[in-house]
Amino acid sequence: MCRLFLVILFISNVGSQAPMKLSLQTGASVTIPCHYDRTYVQYKKYWCYNIEASFRSCTIQAYSNEIKGNVTVIDNPAESLFTVTMKDLQTENTGWYWCGIEKRGLDVNENVYITVKSDPDLSVMKSRVSGEEGGRVTVQCLYSAAYQNTQKQWCRFKDRHCNNEVRTVTSQKSAVHILDDGRGSFSVQMSALKKSDAGWYWCSAGDLQVPVHISVFGDPPGIIIMHDLQ
Repeated sequence: MCRLFLVILFISNVGSQAPMKLSLQTGASVTIPCHYDRTYVQYKKYWCYNIEASFRSCTIQAYSNEIKGNVTVIDNPAESLFTVTMKDLQTENTGWYWCGIEKRGLDVNENVYITVKSDPDLSVMKSRVSGEEGGRVTVQCLYSAAYQNTQKQWCRFKDRHCNNEVRTVTSQKSAVHILDDGRGSFSVQMSALKKSDAGWYWCSAGDLQVPVHISVFGDPPGIIIMHDLQ
């Protein structure tokens, strides 16, 4: 049986950016990346739920590298992030959460608000997409009528850099093109992929986001690797 326990925490919010807001479908699963500064690599991380109005107490659902019920928290120090996977989401899972880092004095956290309903306002066709180095990937983001006239963006978690509905350079020759059809869908195409483009991103419509992971593998098309047979 999953054991949840209430703790009183003293919290220091990470940065001044607005909290992430996710709209998720009933019964679905989601993986949420939580980035942290390299100085916190050795610290214990956790995922917290049911934050009180004072933002000083919550229920810890799982610590790093634990599986508790439908929640899994995995720390990835090499990338300075930990991921939280929640499965079989239900409407009662709606509420405030935070990615937390336990340390002496003030804990460090980043707030996330999750809404779970049968017809989410923002979603993606695939939350994990992969492509070859030098190639391209396309992510399809779906939004409800309520978000038809909102700004659409494609953002990278690591540096919070966002691309709007224009063609922009992301890293050297890699490029992003966003096209909104105005009828409930916008596509994001990343071309001339580099291995440094791999990582976590999010589709954004208005004040909502949805995480997407991009993997880049292999050698650039047309490149022949010669091996010494001696």
